[in-house]
Amino acid sequence: MKIIKSLTGLLFICILFGASQEKITIHSASMDKDIQCLVVLPHEYYLSFNQFAVVYLLHGYSGNYASWSEHVDLGDYADKYHFIIVCPDGGYNSWYLDSPMVPESQYKTHIGKETVQYIDNNYRTIAHRNSRAITGLSMGGHGALYLALEFQKLFGAAGSMSGVVDLKFTTKKYELGEKIGSYEKFPDRWDQFSVISNTYYFKNSNTRLIIDCGLEDAFLESNRILHNKLLKLNIPHDYSEKPGGHSWDYWVISLNEHFKFFNSIFIK
Repeated sequence: MKIIKSLTGLLFICILFGASQEKITIHSASMDKDIQCLVVLPHEYYLSFNQFAVVYLLHGYSGNYASWSEHVDLGDYADKYHFIIVCPDGGYNSWYLDSPMVPESQYKTHIGKETVQYIDNNYRTIAHRNSRAITGLSMGGHGALYLALEFQKLFGAAGSMSGVVDLKFTTKKYELGEKIGSYEKFPDRWDQFSVISNTYYFKNSNTRLIIDCGLEDAFLESNRILHNKLLKLNIPHDYSEKPGGHSWDYWVISLNEHFKFFNSIFIK
């Protein structure tokens, strides 16, 4: 009887208040440390036995797993589009790479393997690339496209908002040299980890892409170059430029377009 009352109370709370947010901890075997993550569940998650599509949402440089939730009501989006939103922690400046210089910074493995596996094992997800997407802003825009290239069997769609798609733009900034070595000593690595240098690998991936950048953004030109490369390779993608700079005012608006795009192609 107590169990039934508890479940009834939980269902009432979900109906009354909508989506829920859970801060969880995922152990990273690759880095031997616990890393926080935010999981946003639509209210119907608790009202059914259905499985749900998942969008992984990456933060930018100097951010963390909570950055998006501090600026956007992710619960409203989870309820509107009926999918799970996962905000991993990509570290202050990991660039979502497996660093050849820093063993404690293996975030490609952590997110592409450890986090996705944990989410699929512990939540009712549709564990298929056609129901799994990844996007992010700035460093996270780079990370989303990079991880989509590295894990093509996992992500059927990927997006980038104001993404740093050419790492060579920032050879002296944002501690990138600490993660992959200086550009002077290791120029090949800067191409290896740059999305703009690996565009061709999207050619036969069937990955659905959405990319945008603000007209006042310092990274606009590199995003235009990426767009033109995709056009020359006949790789389908949604590309747009909108008023705005490298700011939350821009990303909050852009996020809705990305969620709408993913929702239109997800198999649910």
